[in-house]
Amino acid sequence: MPAHDTETPPPSAATRRQLLQLATAGASLALAPRAWSQTRLANNPFQLGVASGSPSHDSVVLWTRLLHAGPQAIAVRWELAHDEHFKHIVGAGQTLASPELAHSVHVEPGGLESDRWYFYRFRAGDATSPVGRTRTFPAPDAPATRLRMAFASCQRWEHGYFSAYRHMREENLDAVLFLGDYIYEYPAAANAVRLPSGGWVLTLDDYRARYALHKGEADLQAMHAACPWLVTWDDHEVQNDYAGIHPGDSGAPVAHFLERRAAAYQAYYEHMPLRASVLTEGLAGLSRGAEMRIYNQVPFGTLATLYLLDDRQYRDPQACSSGGKPGSGIVNPAQCTVWNDPQRSLLGTRQEQWLEQALRQGSKGWNIIGQQTLFGARDFRPGAGQALWNDGWDGYPAARQRLTEALQRTRAANPVLLGGDVHENWVGHIKADYARPDSATIGVEFCGTSITSRGGGNGKLTERLAENPHFVFADGERKGYGVVEVTPQRLTTSLRVVDDVTQRDTRIETLAQFAVEAGSPLIHRLA
Repeated sequence: MPAHDTETPPPSAATRRQLLQLATAGASLALAPRAWSQTRLANNPFQLGVASGSPSHDSVVLWTRLLHAGPQAIAVRWELAHDEHFKHIVGAGQTLASPELAHSVHVEPGGLESDRWYFYRFRAGDATSPVGRTRTFPAPDAPATRLRMAFASCQRWEHGYFSAYRHMREENLDAVLFLGDYIYEYPAAANAVRLPSGGWVLTLDDYRARYALHKGEADLQAMHAACPWLVTWDDHEVQNDYAGIHPGDSGAPVAHFLERRAAAYQAYYEHMPLRASVLTEGLAGLSRGAEMRIYNQVPFGTLATLYLLDDRQYRDPQACSSGGKPGSGIVNPAQCTVWNDPQRSLLGTRQEQWLEQALRQGSKGWNIIGQQTLFGARDFRPGAGQALWNDGWDGYPAARQRLTEALQRTRAANPVLLGGDVHENWVGHIKADYARPDSATIGVEFCGTSITSRGGGNGKLTERLAENPHFVFADGERKGYGVVEVTPQRLTTSLRVVDDVTQRDTRIETLAQFAVEAGSPLIHRLA
């Protein structure tokens, strides 16, 4: 059965109630004073910090996870305030951090004022968490004049330090879009700057430990506390190059891949500020192959609609991988009989249909799609013939064509695609048909480099730009993140890069800066 046919129907009301009770998301449970007062924790339980995410105009998810909490459920109090000293508390409650969810907490306070900043914190026993700062978005029908957000991806522990986040905190952001590869499942790397603990990541405990390792990094932790995050995943949150229900190619094979995937998905939920509704059939459903619904859309007033896609969970296997094994590679499509199969999908049929409907209802200002990877065609072979990477959109040309046609059918205003995955910066125009260079330009894309993960360097990038003229810029040398600033008139993207990810203290600069005027899908370089 194709991967995109494995999606599950929405959960029943009873299933949702059971899930909400377990995940404690959005619930302020009426705990007996005895349960609260008897909680005593030997160590600081808030060593992983706090985070917020999944913002809407009247709600946001508040997250933390207690460490060293033992086998029992722990009562946790949360507070939300207008000020960082908590003199004007606007929301508070108690919830349970259960061992079934690694003592993670997901609180969904509702009824908040739109377009407003808040401060939040947690308490467990006599311990108090760091203070986090978060915000709601403007109401969907409210005018908004400015949105400033960063997009980032690919933070491999072995390849360097997360120093880029120290600089990101100074960017005065409304939100962060994280586009995949928050962790890597590997035990080591050649010429490693530092090594993760625990070896290969295979089990639920392994995934929990790897997330805890990352969450303990001070710069990353501080960035999570600075503003809300919207998150999606790629492959390394499970296994390199996995595709839907099909395993990838890293490490020794496991007996039951769906069990490994379920463990990875559960750990992802436990460590991200996601709403409980993403677990459509609860934790038990994950091991049966049920979906974890993370794709969604978020309006930012009338200025923009943000979309987050999932190109891993529902995709068909990569075409014509070497030796018929799972995984990615460079392929000559002329020698691959299934390459242009119109049934093959990267997003899955249901997500494709959802996206087109969402675009019909999208912003009249900007429509910004956050997804995992490079969208435009990237031919690695100069001259005649093609050599294309089969793990990204190039490997699913019919699916890419359906998306470009959906952008045109829906007349989506000012479409912008943001991506990651390739560990390089690429900037280009979205074409109606990449096989025809003279076809209409219908939008723009900015694919960002990694936080730390190594790329191939700048070798042959000039040659590849000449072969793929819909791209206007590429750089494979520097690491960092992108910053997008949106106004009704213009979208500006700054590619921010650090000098050296192998150093904890490193300088940052703007590698390049581009602008797109509303109503005109053309990229202008500013710097």
